[in-house]
Amino acid sequence: MKILMLVARWLFILCVPLLLLSASIGGAANSLALYHYGFDKYGVSQTTGLPDTELDKAARGLIGYFNSGDEYINLTVTKDGQTFALFNEREVVHLKDVKGLFRLDYWIFLGTLIYSFAFVGFVIWRKEWRQLAWGLLWGSGLTLGLVLVLGIGAVLNFDQFFLQFHLLSFTNELWQLDPSRDYLIMLFPGGFWYDATLFIATATAVGAILIGGVGLVLSRK
Repeated sequence: MKILMLVARWLFILCVPLLLLSASIGGAANSLALYHYGFDKYGVSQTTGLPDTELDKAARGLIGYFNSGDEYINLTVTKDGQTFALFNEREVVHLKDVKGLFRLDYWIFLGTLIYSFAFVGFVIWRKEWRQLAWGLLWGSGLTLGLVLVLGIGAVLNFDQFFLQFHLLSFTNELWQLDPSRDYLIMLFPGGFWYDATLFIATATAVGAILIGGVGLVLSRK
């Protein structure tokens, strides 16, 4: 029984960073405020020639697509009185790949959430507060360590960090877009992804600190 409990606790510890990171990524992907922040900060309306109302439509359309059962996105906008499809074929196929990553993120979040609730419920039922406290503290520490390592790498050389992410995440080169004609990269320039990465890292770290605080309170009891 002790061995099984030890294994269960370490699985919980490993689940904590995955749970917090996947929650932060999902939150960023569905944050209309983050999209609008990037549009305003990087002058996307001037870059694309699209008014704010159409940019809002594009943001809502992307979020809706990522959460829909549609295989491909079909998003039209109006510019200078002309209505057209916002994304070309290359961008549409790439967005399908991106949607696959978000779906994977959702599954990771759901799986780790279910296991975490099951573990916490079990140890509370058994009143093994020490097990729960150390699980939370170790999970928090592991999360903060990973965020620190990845954060340093991103801050020191974000371009290389971003490149390696794409090379690992995609099996094609459809992500290599032209900022002079492809709206996807005009909507979300490199600076936006840097800001989004900081948002995700910060949200994950805050979650880890809160979990660690709960673990610390339990350990003292």
